[in-house]
Amino acid sequence: MTRDEAETVALTVLGWLAGEEEIMPVFLGASGLDRETLAARATDPDLLVSVLEFVTMDDRWVLSCAGATGLKPEAPMQAHAILSGAARTHWT
Repeated sequence: MTRDEAETVALTVLGWLAGEEEIMPVFLGASGLDRETLAARATDPDLLVSVLEFVTMDDRWVLSCAGATGLKPEAPMQAHAILSGAARTHWT
């Protein structure tokens, strides 16, 4: 997965999350953001990482997102690894 693909996955997950009436308020409360700030920062890589971290906390959310968006269930975690830098090999 390329960085561009990872960003697309993260934006897809964010779009799904925004439509989830039960889960979205939990994310907003945990992040301290409101909907307006979230919309304004939607392309911020740090925000996208936090969205992916949040959704991947619960397998039910991941599966629901995958079912609704057509993403593979492993895509959010793969995107998180790329956007957070966790996919990089460290030789130290």
